[in-house]
Formats: sequence, structure tokens, C-alpha cells
Amino acid sequence: MTRKYLVVIEQADGNLSAYSPDLPGCVATGATVTEVRERMEEAIAFHIEGLAEDGLPIPEPRAQAEYVAVKA
Repeated sequence: MTRKYLVVIEQADGNLSAYSPDLPGCVATGATVTEVRERMEEAIAFHIEGLAEDGLPIPEPRAQAEYVAVKA
């Protein structure tokens, strides 16, 4: 089964940080968007594997993101 999780990538001090709202505690960092995305893919796979090994439910992807334009 393939699941598609929302990943939020933010600028941090000197690097990028990423997390998934649907998977609390699952985070990754990297120097570039490509690097942090690859690391987050690995982190999500590892996180899901750990949940399965512990007999815990694997959260369904539910988070969504939208850009909202405002005049400033």
C-alpha cells in the first residue's frame, strides 16, 4: 500500500527542517530541499516500520495545505 503524507519544509538556522503533521515526532533536516525531502522519505518509512513492528496503527494521511494570498 502506498500512502502520500504531507511534509512541511521550513527554513531553520543554517539548514532546512521537515515534519509531517500526520506523523508526530517524525522529522528530518537537510542542507537543501532535495536532501531534506530524501531524508524525510527515509524517516517516514522508518517511522511506519516501527509502528508496524510495535503493533500500532499506521495513521492515514489527512493533512492538507493551501496557500492563501493576502494584501500586505
